[in-house]
Amino acid sequence: MSLGVIPGIFMGTAFLAPLLPPEVIKISFTMMVSSFALILIHLNLTKTERNLTIEHWGKREKILSLVVGLMGGMISGLVGSGMDVFAYSVMVLLFGLCEKVSTPTSVILMAINAITGFLIHNFILGDFVTPVSNYWLAAVPVVVVGAPTGAILCSLMKRQMVVWILISLIGIELLTSLLLIPLTTSVVSAGLFALILFTSFYYLMYRTKLRRA
Repeated sequence: MSLGVIPGIFMGTAFLAPLLPPEVIKISFTMMVSSFALILIHLNLTKTERNLTIEHWGKREKILSLVVGLMGGMISGLVGSGMDVFAYSVMVLLFGLCEKVSTPTSVILMAINAITGFLIHNFILGDFVTPVSNYWLAAVPVVVVGAPTGAILCSLMKRQMVVWILISLIGIELLTSLLLIPLTTSVVSAGLFALILFTSFYYLMYRTKLRRA
């Protein structure tokens, strides 16, 4: 997945971000994670079996992971984050990985994603100016401590606890977005489109995993 991140972030940042209004990007991201939460709730209510490793790691799975990295990188190029959530959803819904395995894996993927984004913005796009670097430096201690601490806590929790904490955080994300983003016609339309698109996409992954099982 990490190999697809590099071109994905560049495409999202350099080509897609200038074309889309920030409010549309934000609401689309919120609907993406909210649709994942819906399918995740359904997945846990059905008590589907989880795997600790990917059962089959062949050419098809490798190509799929590369495409997921590319798409996740484009999302991160637009929002600044998102590759970890998108990769997490694929690992859980399509590959059937346990949430406790997918969580620290997504943390590592996002770390690689952040380094890639920093290098692209600083050395290629050249927009890593002083105010941005100050914000970035202020965030470093929080992320350096918070990300691994969160991963360690997840390893100590029961799987269901990890799932419901994630769903609760997504609920907060949805609520704050609806309160803070101006809900114009274009924003609402983009949000509904993203909700339908990603819900269908996630449900298709879920059904594909059931058929393979």
